[in-house]
Amino acid sequence: MNSSEKVLKLGIPKGSLQDYTLELFARSGWRIVIGSRSYFPNVNDPELSLTIARAQEISRYVAEGVIDAGITGRDWRLENQSDVEVIEELVYSKTSPNPSRWVLAVAGSGPITQCSQLAGKKVATELPGVTGRWFRDKGIDVKVEFSWGATEAKVVSGLADAIVEVTETGSTIKAHGLRIIDEILVTNTELMANREALASPFKKGKLQQVALLLKGALAADGLVGIKMNVREADLDKIVELLPSLRAPTIAHLYKTDWLSVETIIKSFAVRDLIPMLLARGAEGIIEYPLNKVL
Repeated sequence: MNSSEKVLKLGIPKGSLQDYTLELFARSGWRIVIGSRSYFPNVNDPELSLTIARAQEISRYVAEGVIDAGITGRDWRLENQSDVEVIEELVYSKTSPNPSRWVLAVAGSGPITQCSQLAGKKVATELPGVTGRWFRDKGIDVKVEFSWGATEAKVVSGLADAIVEVTETGSTIKAHGLRIIDEILVTNTELMANREALASPFKKGKLQQVALLLKGALAADGLVGIKMNVREADLDKIVELLPSLRAPTIAHLYKTDWLSVETIIKSFAVRDLIPMLLARGAEGIIEYPLNKVL
């Protein structure tokens, strides 16, 4: 095996997904440092070589073999019709754990209420390939025009009759006076690779390692561990308060009638739970963050 076969070339998305992707890697054990003008970050793993690229381009670079694998959205993989294999679906976005949606929106006060009424009209979007195929599948003849940005304003300004735009809550679209009339695509972040990389036992194994640890970091999102000391006599009334992945971990403290009780809970539940635990006799309560849950 030559030296290039011992390194997995991985693309990281630039832009809105970048910071959270780097945070996930940090919680997974990879420290990534990006220079102010560098597209090739340093990482504390000699088996990884990272490239920062636009999310819209990563799946194409993977398919062309420029990089072995990459993290980007399902939407851009479908837009580019990239011939790659999805290793793992990583459900995260720039602001929430919910999948993003590409939706069809029109003027909120206009007469259009369904997609068939757009026949012969203009639709602006940053996702023209997927949008065009969606309308063709429905037998609706529209003119799909690529939008370089500020897409929500194009209906209001009369530059388009409808838009296809990505959203998580729909609030921005509504704020621009638009109304959603259909859903084009639900998208999540994906870890994908080309078939040449997967044919290499080393690169395939490295991808499986990355996928496993990133998935574990995602599973830990919003969770914390809590640990406390409880008298044996108070155990049942404490345990009935505790949610857990399976069951709390309970261990005897040395030569006492006290127990150590530990569990994992949603972080938002702590504020209500701790006062109740103290009221039922728990002591020495510790809350700690989680990097991964596997």
